[in-house]
Amino acid sequence: MEQLLPIAIFLFVLFLLLGTGVWVGLALLGVAFVGMELFTTRPAGDAMMTVIWRSASSWTLTALPLFIWMGEILFRTRLSEDMFKGLSPWMAKLPGGLLHTNIVGCTVFAAVSGSSAATLTTVGKMSIPELRKRNYPEKHVIGTLAGAATLGLMIPPSLTLIVYGVTINESITKLFIAGIVPGLVLAGMFMLYVVAVSRFSPGYRPDPEPPMSFSQRVANSRFLIPVLLLIMAVIGSMYLGLATATEAAAIGVIGALALAAAQGSLTWTNFVESLLGATRTSAMIALILAGAAFLSLSMGFTGLPRHLAEWIAAMQLSRFELLMMLLVFYIIIGCFLDGISSVVLTIAVVEPMIRAAGIDIIWFGIFIVVVVEMAQITPPIGFNLFVLQGMTRHEMSFIARAAFPMFLIMVVMVFVLIAFPQLATWLPDNMRPSAAG
Repeated sequence: MEQLLPIAIFLFVLFLLLGTGVWVGLALLGVAFVGMELFTTRPAGDAMMTVIWRSASSWTLTALPLFIWMGEILFRTRLSEDMFKGLSPWMAKLPGGLLHTNIVGCTVFAAVSGSSAATLTTVGKMSIPELRKRNYPEKHVIGTLAGAATLGLMIPPSLTLIVYGVTINESITKLFIAGIVPGLVLAGMFMLYVVAVSRFSPGYRPDPEPPMSFSQRVANSRFLIPVLLLIMAVIGSMYLGLATATEAAAIGVIGALALAAAQGSLTWTNFVESLLGATRTSAMIALILAGAAFLSLSMGFTGLPRHLAEWIAAMQLSRFELLMMLLVFYIIIGCFLDGISSVVLTIAVVEPMIRAAGIDIIWFGIFIVVVVEMAQITPPIGFNLFVLQGMTRHEMSFIARAAFPMFLIMVVMVFVLIAFPQLATWLPDNMRPSAAG
Protein backbone atom coordinates (compact mmCIF):
# COMPACT_ATOMS: atom_id res chain seq x y z
CA MET A 1 0.00 0.00 0.00
CA GLU A 2 2.91 2.37 0.69
CA GLN A 3 3.70 2.24 -3.05
CA LEU A 4 0.33 3.68 -4.02
CA LEU A 5 1.31 7.22 -2.98
CA PRO A 6 4.29 7.58 -5.38
CA ILE A 7 2.28 5.95 -8.18
CA ALA A 8 -0.59 8.38 -7.60
CA ILE A 9 1.76 11.39 -7.48
CA PHE A 10 3.62 10.32 -10.64
CA LEU A 11 0.36 9.83 -12.56
CA PHE A 12 -1.21 13.05 -11.26
CA VAL A 13 1.78 15.21 -12.24
CA LEU A 14 2.12 13.45 -15.63
CA PHE A 15 -1.51 13.92 -16.65
CA LEU A 16 -1.54 17.46 -15.26
CA LEU A 17 1.43 18.43 -17.43
CA LEU A 18 0.21 16.56 -20.53
CA GLY A 19 -3.29 17.98 -20.07
CA THR A 20 -1.96 21.56 -20.04
CA GLY A 21 -0.28 21.01 -23.42
CA VAL A 22 3.32 20.70 -22.22
CA TRP A 23 5.57 18.79 -24.65
CA VAL A 24 5.84 15.10 -23.81
CA GLY A 25 9.61 15.28 -23.21
CA LEU A 26 9.27 18.22 -20.81
CA ALA A 27 6.33 16.52 -19.05
CA LEU A 28 8.47 13.42 -18.42
CA LEU A 29 11.32 15.59 -17.08
CA GLY A 30 8.86 17.40 -14.82
CA VAL A 31 7.39 14.19 -13.39
CA ALA A 32 10.87 12.77 -12.78
CA PHE A 33 12.03 15.98 -11.08
CA VAL A 34 9.04 15.95 -8.71
CA GLY A 35 9.67 12.27 -7.94
CA MET A 36 13.35 12.89 -7.18
CA GLU A 37 12.54 15.83 -4.90
CA LEU A 38 9.80 14.02 -2.97
CA PHE A 39 11.13 10.49 -2.65
CA THR A 40 14.95 10.67 -2.69
CA THR A 41 17.75 12.60 -1.03
CA ARG A 42 19.85 12.81 -4.19
CA PRO A 43 20.07 16.33 -5.73
CA ALA A 44 17.57 16.28 -8.60
CA GLY A 45 19.45 18.82 -10.74
CA ASP A 46 22.74 16.87 -10.71
CA ALA A 47 20.95 13.61 -11.47
CA MET A 48 19.00 15.17 -14.35
CA MET A 49 22.14 16.69 -15.88
CA THR A 50 24.04 13.38 -15.73
CA VAL A 51 21.19 11.25 -17.11
CA ILE A 52 20.35 13.64 -19.96
CA TRP A 53 24.00 13.76 -21.04
CA ARG A 54 24.27 9.97 -20.93
CA SER A 55 21.04 9.45 -22.91
CA ALA A 56 22.07 11.99 -25.56
CA SER A 57 25.65 10.74 -26.02
CA SER A 58 24.72 7.21 -27.16
CA TRP A 59 26.56 6.19 -30.37
CA THR A 60 23.62 3.94 -31.33
CA LEU A 61 21.31 6.95 -31.22
CA THR A 62 23.20 8.61 -34.10
CA ALA A 63 21.34 6.26 -36.47
CA LEU A 64 18.09 8.05 -35.60
CA PRO A 65 18.70 11.53 -37.14
CA LEU A 66 20.42 9.95 -40.14
CA PHE A 67 17.46 7.69 -40.98
CA ILE A 68 15.08 10.60 -40.40
CA TRP A 69 17.14 12.77 -42.77
CA MET A 70 17.13 10.02 -45.41
CA GLY A 71 13.33 9.89 -45.27
CA GLU A 72 13.08 13.69 -45.43
CA ILE A 73 15.28 13.80 -48.57
CA LEU A 74 13.22 11.14 -50.34
CA PHE A 75 9.97 12.79 -49.23
CA ARG A 76 10.98 15.91 -51.18
CA THR A 77 11.94 14.13 -54.42
CA ARG A 78 9.88 12.76 -57.32
CA LEU A 79 10.12 9.29 -55.77
CA SER A 80 6.38 9.00 -55.16
CA GLU A 81 5.49 9.67 -58.80
CA ASP A 82 8.09 7.18 -60.01
CA MET A 83 6.84 4.56 -57.55
CA PHE A 84 3.28 4.79 -58.87
CA LYS A 85 4.48 4.53 -62.48
CA GLY A 86 6.50 1.43 -61.62
CA LEU A 87 3.92 -0.29 -59.40
CA SER A 88 0.58 0.38 -61.11
CA PRO A 89 1.07 -1.84 -64.20
CA TRP A 90 1.70 -4.88 -61.97
CA MET A 91 -0.97 -4.12 -59.36
CA ALA A 92 -3.75 -3.53 -61.91
CA LYS A 93 -4.03 -7.26 -62.71
CA LEU A 94 -4.46 -8.33 -59.06
CA PRO A 95 -7.94 -8.82 -57.55
CA GLY A 96 -8.63 -5.43 -56.01
CA GLY A 97 -6.66 -3.58 -58.68
CA LEU A 98 -4.71 -0.43 -57.98
CA LEU A 99 -5.80 -0.33 -54.34
CA HIS A 100 -2.80 -2.61 -53.80
CA THR A 101 -0.51 0.30 -54.72
CA ASN A 102 -1.39 1.84 -51.34
CA ILE A 103 -0.07 -1.23 -49.52
CA VAL A 104 2.89 -2.11 -51.73
CA GLY A 105 3.85 1.57 -52.04
CA CYS A 106 3.80 1.97 -48.25
CA THR A 107 5.82 -1.24 -47.84
CA VAL A 108 8.49 -0.06 -50.28
CA PHE A 109 8.67 3.47 -48.89
CA ALA A 110 8.69 2.18 -45.29
CA ALA A 111 11.94 0.41 -46.16
CA VAL A 112 13.64 3.75 -46.86
CA SER A 113 11.79 6.06 -44.49
CA GLY A 114 11.32 4.68 -40.96
CA SER A 115 8.49 7.10 -40.29
CA SER A 116 4.77 6.33 -40.48
CA ALA A 117 3.87 9.97 -41.15
CA ALA A 118 6.42 10.35 -43.97
CA THR A 119 5.23 7.07 -45.52
CA LEU A 120 1.59 8.14 -45.33
CA THR A 121 2.19 11.61 -46.76
CA THR A 122 4.41 10.47 -49.61
CA VAL A 123 2.31 7.51 -50.76
CA GLY A 124 -0.94 9.41 -50.12
CA LYS A 125 0.11 12.28 -52.38
CA MET A 126 0.87 9.68 -55.04
CA SER A 127 -2.14 7.37 -54.77
CA ILE A 128 -5.19 9.31 -53.54
CA PRO A 129 -5.67 11.50 -56.67
CA GLU A 130 -5.01 8.54 -59.01
CA LEU A 131 -7.39 6.17 -57.20
CA ARG A 132 -10.13 8.80 -56.98
CA LYS A 133 -9.76 9.40 -60.71
CA ARG A 134 -10.43 5.70 -61.29
CA ASN A 135 -13.56 5.60 -59.03
CA TYR A 136 -12.17 3.42 -56.23
CA PRO A 137 -14.42 3.58 -53.11
CA GLU A 138 -13.21 6.45 -50.91
CA LYS A 139 -13.49 4.54 -47.63
CA HIS A 140 -11.21 1.77 -48.95
CA VAL A 141 -8.71 4.25 -50.40
CA ILE A 142 -8.49 6.03 -47.03
CA GLY A 143 -8.63 2.89 -44.87
CA THR A 144 -5.91 0.91 -46.66
CA LEU A 145 -3.64 3.94 -46.75
CA ALA A 146 -4.09 4.62 -43.01
CA GLY A 147 -3.31 1.02 -42.12
CA ALA A 148 -0.49 0.35 -44.58
CA ALA A 149 1.36 3.55 -43.62
CA THR A 150 1.91 2.09 -40.15
CA LEU A 151 4.36 -0.36 -41.77
CA GLY A 152 6.85 2.52 -41.53
CA LEU A 153 7.07 1.69 -37.82
CA MET A 154 8.06 -1.96 -38.38
CA ILE A 155 9.89 -2.49 -41.65
CA PRO A 156 13.50 -1.36 -41.17
CA PRO A 157 14.72 1.30 -40.76
CA SER A 158 12.12 1.91 -38.02
CA LEU A 159 12.40 4.93 -35.73
CA THR A 160 10.32 3.17 -33.06
CA LEU A 161 12.64 0.15 -33.09
CA ILE A 162 15.67 2.45 -32.76
CA VAL A 163 14.09 4.12 -29.72
CA TYR A 164 13.13 0.73 -28.24
CA GLY A 165 16.63 -0.66 -28.79
CA VAL A 166 18.32 2.38 -27.23
CA THR A 167 15.94 2.31 -24.26
CA ILE A 168 16.59 -1.35 -23.38
CA ASN A 169 20.20 -1.40 -24.65
CA GLU A 170 19.58 -4.02 -27.36
CA SER A 171 21.12 -4.39 -30.84
CA ILE A 172 19.38 -2.06 -33.31
CA THR A 173 20.51 -4.22 -36.23
CA LYS A 174 18.95 -7.36 -34.71
CA LEU A 175 15.68 -5.50 -34.14
CA PHE A 176 15.70 -4.23 -37.73
CA ILE A 177 16.24 -7.73 -39.11
CA ALA A 178 13.50 -9.07 -36.81
CA GLY A 179 11.00 -6.60 -38.28
CA ILE A 180 11.40 -7.67 -41.92
CA VAL A 181 9.31 -10.88 -42.01
CA PRO A 182 6.48 -9.68 -39.68
CA GLY A 183 6.28 -6.45 -41.71
CA LEU A 184 5.91 -8.39 -44.96
CA VAL A 185 3.36 -10.77 -43.38
CA LEU A 186 1.28 -7.82 -42.17
CA ALA A 187 1.47 -6.24 -45.64
CA GLY A 188 0.29 -9.56 -47.10
CA MET A 189 -2.68 -9.61 -44.69
CA PHE A 190 -3.62 -6.08 -45.78
CA MET A 191 -3.49 -7.22 -49.43
CA LEU A 192 -5.72 -10.24 -48.66
CA TYR A 193 -8.21 -7.80 -47.13
CA VAL A 194 -8.22 -5.80 -50.40
CA VAL A 195 -8.86 -9.01 -52.36
CA ALA A 196 -11.78 -9.89 -50.06
CA VAL A 197 -13.24 -6.37 -50.29
CA SER A 198 -13.04 -6.39 -54.09
CA ARG A 199 -14.96 -9.67 -54.21
CA PHE A 200 -17.66 -9.04 -51.61
CA SER A 201 -18.21 -5.26 -51.47
CA PRO A 202 -21.17 -4.31 -53.72
CA GLY A 203 -19.92 -0.77 -54.35
CA TYR A 204 -16.48 -1.85 -55.54
CA ARG A 205 -16.55 -1.02 -59.27
CA PRO A 206 -13.41 0.91 -60.25
CA ASP A 207 -12.72 1.86 -63.85
CA PRO A 208 -10.69 -0.84 -65.65
CA GLU A 209 -7.08 -0.06 -66.53
CA PRO A 210 -6.12 0.09 -70.24
CA PRO A 211 -4.34 -3.09 -71.39
CA MET A 212 -0.55 -3.03 -71.21
CA SER A 213 1.87 -5.53 -72.70
CA PHE A 214 4.44 -7.37 -70.58
CA SER A 215 7.29 -5.45 -72.20
CA GLN A 216 5.60 -2.13 -71.37
CA ARG A 217 5.19 -3.22 -67.74
CA VAL A 218 8.86 -4.19 -67.54
CA ALA A 219 9.82 -0.85 -69.10
CA ASN A 220 7.78 1.01 -66.46
CA SER A 221 9.50 -0.99 -63.71
CA ARG A 222 12.70 0.96 -64.32
CA PHE A 223 11.21 3.71 -62.15
CA LEU A 224 11.41 1.38 -59.14
CA ILE A 225 15.06 0.42 -59.63
CA PRO A 226 16.64 3.41 -57.77
CA VAL A 227 14.58 2.97 -54.61
CA LEU A 228 15.03 -0.82 -54.64
CA LEU A 229 18.80 -0.36 -54.92
CA LEU A 230 18.70 2.02 -51.96
CA ILE A 231 16.73 -0.51 -49.89
CA MET A 232 19.21 -3.24 -50.76
CA ALA A 233 22.15 -1.01 -49.83
CA VAL A 234 20.70 -0.05 -46.43
CA ILE A 235 19.21 -3.36 -45.28
CA GLY A 236 21.67 -5.60 -47.13
CA SER A 237 24.71 -3.91 -45.58
CA MET A 238 23.32 -4.66 -42.11
CA TYR A 239 22.19 -8.22 -42.81
CA LEU A 240 25.51 -9.17 -44.45
CA GLY A 241 27.45 -7.79 -41.52
CA LEU A 242 29.10 -5.07 -43.58
CA ALA A 243 27.70 -2.17 -41.54
CA THR A 244 26.13 -1.37 -38.19
CA ALA A 245 22.76 0.41 -38.08
CA THR A 246 24.48 3.80 -37.80
CA GLU A 247 26.79 3.10 -40.75
CA ALA A 248 23.84 1.81 -42.81
CA ALA A 249 21.99 5.05 -42.01
CA ALA A 250 24.95 7.05 -43.37
CA ILE A 251 24.90 4.89 -46.52
CA GLY A 252 21.18 5.64 -46.82
CA VAL A 253 21.66 9.41 -46.57
CA ILE A 254 24.40 9.39 -49.22
CA GLY A 255 22.25 7.15 -51.45
CA ALA A 256 19.19 9.37 -50.98
CA LEU A 257 21.18 12.50 -51.87
CA ALA A 258 22.59 10.75 -54.95
CA LEU A 259 19.10 9.57 -55.95
CA ALA A 260 17.63 13.05 -55.56
CA ALA A 261 20.50 14.57 -57.56
CA ALA A 262 20.09 11.99 -60.34
CA GLN A 263 16.36 12.77 -60.51
CA GLY A 264 17.19 16.45 -60.85
CA SER A 265 15.01 17.26 -57.83
CA LEU A 266 17.79 18.07 -55.34
CA THR A 267 17.72 21.85 -54.99
CA TRP A 268 19.32 23.97 -52.30
CA THR A 269 15.82 24.70 -50.91
CA ASN A 270 14.96 20.98 -50.73
CA PHE A 271 18.30 20.22 -49.09
CA VAL A 272 17.85 22.86 -46.38
CA GLU A 273 14.18 21.89 -45.79
CA SER A 274 15.11 18.21 -45.40
CA LEU A 275 17.90 19.12 -42.96
CA LEU A 276 15.60 21.36 -40.88
CA GLY A 277 12.81 18.75 -40.91
CA ALA A 278 15.21 16.03 -39.72
CA THR A 279 16.60 18.34 -37.03
CA ARG A 280 13.14 19.18 -35.67
CA THR A 281 12.02 15.53 -35.54
CA SER A 282 15.32 14.32 -34.07
CA ALA A 283 15.30 17.02 -31.38
CA MET A 284 11.73 16.12 -30.39
CA ILE A 285 12.56 12.42 -30.06
CA ALA A 286 15.84 13.15 -28.22
CA LEU A 287 13.94 15.29 -25.69
CA ILE A 288 11.41 12.48 -25.13
CA LEU A 289 14.24 9.96 -24.65
CA ALA A 290 16.04 12.28 -22.21
CA GLY A 291 12.83 12.71 -20.19
CA ALA A 292 12.20 8.97 -20.21
CA ALA A 293 15.76 8.22 -19.04
CA PHE A 294 15.41 10.66 -16.12
CA LEU A 295 11.95 9.27 -15.27
CA SER A 296 13.39 5.71 -15.26
CA LEU A 297 16.07 6.82 -12.79
CA SER A 298 13.52 8.59 -10.62
CA MET A 299 11.18 5.59 -10.56
CA GLY A 300 14.13 3.30 -9.85
CA PHE A 301 14.87 5.25 -6.66
CA THR A 302 11.26 4.80 -5.51
CA GLY A 303 11.39 1.07 -6.32
CA LEU A 304 8.23 1.30 -8.44
CA PRO A 305 9.37 -0.90 -11.36
CA ARG A 306 10.55 -3.63 -8.97
CA HIS A 307 7.34 -3.54 -6.91
CA LEU A 308 5.14 -3.57 -10.01
CA ALA A 309 7.11 -6.51 -11.43
CA GLU A 310 6.72 -8.34 -8.11
CA TRP A 311 2.99 -7.58 -8.10
CA ILE A 312 2.60 -8.97 -11.62
CA ALA A 313 4.68 -12.02 -10.68
CA ALA A 314 2.46 -12.61 -7.63
CA MET A 315 -0.57 -12.77 -9.94
CA GLN A 316 1.09 -15.81 -11.56
CA LEU A 317 -0.06 -14.88 -15.05
CA SER A 318 0.92 -17.13 -17.92
CA ARG A 319 2.94 -15.61 -20.76
CA PHE A 320 -0.19 -15.38 -22.88
CA GLU A 321 -2.20 -13.67 -20.11
CA LEU A 322 0.63 -11.19 -19.53
CA LEU A 323 0.80 -10.38 -23.25
CA MET A 324 -2.97 -9.91 -23.41
CA MET A 325 -2.82 -7.55 -20.45
CA LEU A 326 -0.04 -5.57 -22.15
CA LEU A 327 -1.97 -5.57 -25.45
CA VAL A 328 -4.99 -3.92 -23.81
CA PHE A 329 -2.73 -1.57 -21.82
CA TYR A 330 -0.87 -0.31 -24.90
CA ILE A 331 -4.06 0.06 -26.95
CA ILE A 332 -5.51 2.27 -24.18
CA ILE A 333 -2.45 4.50 -23.73
CA GLY A 334 -2.05 4.58 -27.52
CA CYS A 335 -5.36 6.45 -27.67
CA PHE A 336 -3.65 9.36 -25.89
CA LEU A 337 0.08 9.17 -26.74
CA ASP A 338 2.09 8.70 -29.92
CA GLY A 339 4.02 5.45 -30.40
CA ILE A 340 7.51 6.60 -29.38
CA SER A 341 6.17 8.31 -26.24
CA SER A 342 4.23 5.14 -25.34
CA VAL A 343 7.37 3.02 -25.61
CA VAL A 344 9.75 5.25 -23.66
CA LEU A 345 7.18 6.09 -20.98
CA THR A 346 6.41 2.46 -20.11
CA ILE A 347 9.42 0.33 -20.96
CA ALA A 348 11.21 0.89 -17.62
CA VAL A 349 8.25 -0.77 -15.88
CA VAL A 350 7.45 -3.35 -18.55
CA GLU A 351 10.99 -4.64 -19.23
CA PRO A 352 11.46 -6.39 -15.84
CA MET A 353 8.09 -8.15 -16.26
CA ILE A 354 9.03 -9.35 -19.75
CA ARG A 355 12.44 -10.64 -18.69
CA ALA A 356 10.96 -12.35 -15.60
CA ALA A 357 8.37 -14.09 -17.81
CA GLY A 358 11.14 -15.38 -20.10
CA ILE A 359 9.82 -13.51 -23.15
CA ASP A 360 12.43 -12.84 -25.84
CA ILE A 361 13.35 -9.12 -25.81
CA ILE A 362 13.83 -8.97 -29.61
CA TRP A 363 10.44 -10.65 -30.19
CA PHE A 364 8.78 -8.30 -27.70
CA GLY A 365 10.17 -5.33 -29.65
CA ILE A 366 8.21 -6.49 -32.70
CA PHE A 367 5.12 -7.22 -30.57
CA ILE A 368 5.19 -3.73 -29.09
CA VAL A 369 5.65 -2.11 -32.52
CA VAL A 370 2.55 -3.90 -33.88
CA VAL A 371 0.52 -2.68 -30.90
CA VAL A 372 1.96 0.84 -31.21
CA GLU A 373 1.01 0.76 -34.91
CA MET A 374 -2.61 0.42 -33.81
CA ALA A 375 -2.26 3.66 -31.86
CA GLN A 376 -1.54 5.49 -35.15
CA ILE A 377 -5.10 4.83 -36.34
CA THR A 378 -7.11 4.98 -33.09
CA PRO A 379 -8.88 8.20 -32.07
CA PRO A 380 -8.55 10.65 -30.41
CA ILE A 381 -4.75 10.99 -30.90
CA GLY A 382 -4.18 8.65 -33.88
CA PHE A 383 -1.50 10.56 -35.76
CA ASN A 384 -2.20 8.96 -39.15
CA LEU A 385 -5.85 10.02 -38.83
CA PHE A 386 -4.83 13.67 -38.41
CA VAL A 387 -2.45 13.49 -41.38
CA LEU A 388 -5.20 11.96 -43.55
CA GLN A 389 -7.72 14.54 -42.38
CA GLY A 390 -5.34 17.29 -43.48
CA MET A 391 -4.88 15.62 -46.88
CA THR A 392 -8.50 14.69 -47.62
CA ARG A 393 -10.64 17.12 -45.53
CA HIS A 394 -12.85 14.22 -44.41
CA GLU A 395 -14.46 14.10 -40.96
CA MET A 396 -12.32 12.33 -38.35
CA SER A 397 -15.17 9.87 -37.70
CA PHE A 398 -15.22 8.84 -41.39
CA ILE A 399 -11.44 8.25 -41.46
CA ALA A 400 -11.52 6.29 -38.17
CA ARG A 401 -14.33 4.04 -39.47
CA ALA A 402 -12.47 3.49 -42.75
CA ALA A 403 -9.31 2.50 -40.84
CA PHE A 404 -11.07 0.19 -38.35
CA PRO A 405 -10.75 -3.01 -40.46
CA MET A 406 -6.99 -2.41 -40.61
CA PHE A 407 -6.96 -2.09 -36.83
CA LEU A 408 -8.64 -5.50 -36.57
CA ILE A 409 -6.06 -6.99 -38.97
CA MET A 410 -3.28 -5.72 -36.67
CA VAL A 411 -5.00 -7.40 -33.71
CA VAL A 412 -4.98 -10.66 -35.70
CA MET A 413 -1.26 -10.03 -36.43
CA VAL A 414 -0.56 -9.92 -32.68
CA PHE A 415 -2.02 -13.42 -32.29
CA VAL A 416 -0.09 -14.63 -35.36
CA LEU A 417 3.13 -13.37 -33.72
CA ILE A 418 2.27 -15.13 -30.46
CA ALA A 419 1.43 -18.38 -32.28
CA PHE A 420 4.51 -18.22 -34.54
CA PRO A 421 7.26 -16.32 -32.67
CA GLN A 422 9.81 -17.58 -35.23
CA LEU A 423 8.46 -14.92 -37.62
CA ALA A 424 10.38 -12.36 -35.57
CA THR A 425 13.21 -14.44 -34.11
CA TRP A 426 14.49 -16.72 -36.89
CA LEU A 427 16.26 -14.10 -39.02
CA PRO A 428 18.10 -12.31 -36.16
CA ASP A 429 19.03 -15.65 -34.58
CA ASN A 430 20.61 -16.79 -37.83
CA MET A 431 22.20 -13.55 -38.97
CA ARG A 432 25.96 -13.10 -39.21
CA PRO A 433 27.52 -12.35 -35.81
CA SER A 434 29.26 -9.24 -37.15
CA ALA A 435 25.88 -7.80 -38.18
CA ALA A 436 24.61 -7.68 -34.63
CA GLY A 437 26.36 -4.39 -33.80
